[in-house]
Amino acid sequence: MSKLATHSLERYISLYLTIFSLILLIITDCLLYQLAWSFWNIVIISSALMMTMLMVGYSFRQTLLSAINRGLLHIEAIRLEDYNQYAKAEFKQGCVGEFHRELKVLSQQLQNQKSRYDQHAFLIYQLIDQLDTPILVFNQKNKLTYANGAFSQLYDQPWQMFRNSSPKLLGLIRQGNDWQLKERANQWQISQSEFIDTGEAHQLLVFINIESALRQSQLEAWQQIIRVMSHEIRNSLTPVSSLAESLSQRSNNTRDQQAFAVISERCNHLQDFINRYASLSHNLSLNCDFVDVNLMIARLGGLFDNNKLTCHTALTRLWADQIFLDQVLINLIKNAFEADSSQVSLAVVTKNQRVIITVEDNGHGFSNLDNLFVPLFTTKIQGQGIGLSFCRSIIEQHQGTISLTNNAEAGVTVTIKLPLH
Repeated sequence: MSKLATHSLERYISLYLTIFSLILLIITDCLLYQLAWSFWNIVIISSALMMTMLMVGYSFRQTLLSAINRGLLHIEAIRLEDYNQYAKAEFKQGCVGEFHRELKVLSQQLQNQKSRYDQHAFLIYQLIDQLDTPILVFNQKNKLTYANGAFSQLYDQPWQMFRNSSPKLLGLIRQGNDWQLKERANQWQISQSEFIDTGEAHQLLVFINIESALRQSQLEAWQQIIRVMSHEIRNSLTPVSSLAESLSQRSNNTRDQQAFAVISERCNHLQDFINRYASLSHNLSLNCDFVDVNLMIARLGGLFDNNKLTCHTALTRLWADQIFLDQVLINLIKNAFEADSSQVSLAVVTKNQRVIITVEDNGHGFSNLDNLFVPLFTTKIQGQGIGLSFCRSIIEQHQGTISLTNNAEAGVTVTIKLPLH
């Protein structure tokens, strides 16, 4: 009986109240019988006593259970992270009152901890949003719940357009703990980690542009080569040029003087050549601000024939370093005309929270697009191979991208994508 009764508190109370009532009723009946009360009087008294005991027992049971149920409501509010709901204690003193006071203290502690956690989470999400590398967050159901502004580097659209999308829809493949971007696995490396937010496990995916890192390593290698070459060639050119000038002054032979003059001229030409390439080894310092697009177009129109250069803009201003951006566009337009273009079109528009600048020409195009951005590589007879490399360096320092594609009929289209801010 004891084991059966302890299955629940309700049964325990009901059972022992019933037993107590039966014992009291039996004792009462025995006493009345000893006092020689009539049978019907004993039945009436027993019935009245039974009804009274049932009412008292029910009230006792409900009062006791109500004290516990109020505590359960408070615990349910805590479970739902509602720490401002406090259940009123049935008894202010004793163990029940102490139980409710402890629940209130626990709620306050959990609320303080949640406030600190929310502040930390808010700071973390703010930090994620400031990073220039794409970061995606998937919830426990593998649905996209958050991403930073750099998400547009992957899909050219704000991440809100893909909210609640699955990894498969985003072209992400998971093999064990490794993630890959299906169509651009050679460009992006993905590292992942897990964290808990609002009681659920989340996946944090960080995308690293290994192509950009590889280009940076290549650029640093080229810069080192150029620095060494510049140093060694300058050390050789200076004495050669000085010696040629000195010998030219001492010589009375016209032919020798002409030869020394040619040597001196070629030394100066080579010195200028080295100075041009030395610019590739210098780190550039950008001074970004809002650039008036119409004024920028007007400046470009003053440098080129307006009959051959057409401009279109749907944007009033953009965020960039005006001097360097002008130089990039001048290089691209100049390249287009040098490629026998009769018409060059410049367009500045916005799309998916990014500034899109296109330079399209109708020249002879490129037979090979693979090495165009490699320093010292050129397809021009008199080219020096630093223009496009310089342009890409500038655009990437603006956190943008630049790409070249041959048109279907003739010419090349250069596409520059820059962040709005």
